[in-house]
Amino acid sequence: MSFTIYLVEDEENLNHILTSYLEKEGWNVRSFLTGEKAKSFIGTPPHLWILDIMLPDIDGYHLIREIKAVSPDVPVIFISARDEDIDRILGLEMGSDDYLAKPFLPRELVIRVQKLLTRIYGNPPKQTNSLTVEPYTIDLDVRMVYMNGESIDLTSKEFDLLASLAQNQGQAFSREQILNHIWGEDYFGTDRVVDDLVRRLRKKLPELRIETIYGYGYRMTKS
Repeated sequence: MSFTIYLVEDEENLNHILTSYLEKEGWNVRSFLTGEKAKSFIGTPPHLWILDIMLPDIDGYHLIREIKAVSPDVPVIFISARDEDIDRILGLEMGSDDYLAKPFLPRELVIRVQKLLTRIYGNPPKQTNSLTVEPYTIDLDVRMVYMNGESIDLTSKEFDLLASLAQNQGQAFSREQILNHIWGEDYFGTDRVVDDLVRRLRKKLPELRIETIYGYGYRMTKS
């Protein structure tokens, strides 16, 4: 899941630095230099607001009141050049979830954002390196193939051939190319082992669309 963050910070250089750090985490960041500009986006709430209290037009307290009126559950982190207890208390009373006093290291903000997003939204689902070739799902990380949730046993070479063809659907491969890729360039046997490997793969996965190119090799056709 890619989170969206709105950053309101009037110091242009700091705004740029913080935006860069946050985007490196894979988050979508929209930054604002004024409160008035940020106000126009309150109706399309992000997953998190980061608000500077001291802004050139309207302060962060005014902004959080309007944000909470529209999206009471959206989390907010306050940042401020004033490290005063009253600011922290007032921010918490108005609905902020964290407070960071300037100067701070950008990495500290990133860590606080990570923890807050996890606490509010939970851990994002693990990304898997997989391919879908209907009706099969090919998990490249664990080197397994599934159909309707059931695993299908393949040998190492059968899986290597399947992955190579599935990752390059529509591309024709000669027997020599397949031989070099699966068995290595130092293999000195006949290229008929390629035909045997394709035959076994077709038998185990009969729904695969592996096309024979006579006199040349094979390709997996796209649906």
